Amino acid sequence: MKPKSKILIIAGSDSSGGAGIQADIKTVTALGSYAMTAITAVTSQNTTGVKSIVPIPPKEISNQIIFTSKDIKPDAIKIGMLHSVKVIKNVIKSLDSIKVRKIVLDPVMVAKGGAKLIDKNAIKLLKEKLIKRVSLITPNVPEAEILTKTKIKNKEDMIFAANKLIEFGAKNVLIKGGHLSSKLVQDIFVNKSEIKIFYSRRYKTKNTHGTGCTLSSAITTFLSCGKPIKKSCDLGIKYVNSGVKTNLDYGKGHGPINHLNAMNINRKFK
Repeated sequence: MKPKSKILIIAGSDSSGGAGIQADIKTVTALGSYAMTAITAVTSQNTTGVKSIVPIPPKEISNQIIFTSKDIKPDAIKIGMLHSVKVIKNVIKSLDSIKVRKIVLDPVMVAKGGAKLIDKNAIKLLKEKLIKRVSLITPNVPEAEILTKTKIKNKEDMIFAANKLIEFGAKNVLIKGGHLSSKLVQDIFVNKSEIKIFYSRRYKTKNTHGTGCTLSSAITTFLSCGKPIKKSCDLGIKYVNSGVKTNLDYGKGHGPINHLNAMNINRKFK
């Protein structure tokens, strides 16, 4: 099987493999594309929480992005954890240099266990400069609340927050509704011309570590293969839902989802 497209992932590493760049690589690979990486931070974490975060120097992040892309040009880029103003500035400069049009931003701010992963000034810069340069931004409810300074309690609040992000310059917004306690999970896609609500079944499980990273990488993969942005969101949500449904149950805390749910292993390897 030959990869269908090439994707550059700019994100932090998760030593437990459930989220971050490890989840991104697994997702891109399981969906049939080729993954490259620029690591922004190294974290020591497991399913119960984050023990430590070691940031990678901004210059080294730029080197990874530019040197990799000069050789193998990505069809699309997925951006995850950017922890400081300097990192965001360097990433923006690097993006200007490599000129890739399809970019998905997952504004990672808080880990599943509650650890804060980004500072206030970085959030401001992300809002003012980076949002308008990407094709799609995929915040969850707490991230959308931080970015828009609004409270989100229902789907109307989600649509209001999404429209605020459009005012900030976002072209397309997908707010993930997993944090709200509705019977069905509602993910809401908004741009200037339409609103689309994706409804998914809610599974009773604590094993949802890395769902956000996985979703944004899945969307980037479908987008890189030529699917329209709304269709890419739809297919990405279905992939994540299927991964949650499997309920791996690894670890003592919030376990990972099953990234292999999309793969058909060749018979001779079974």
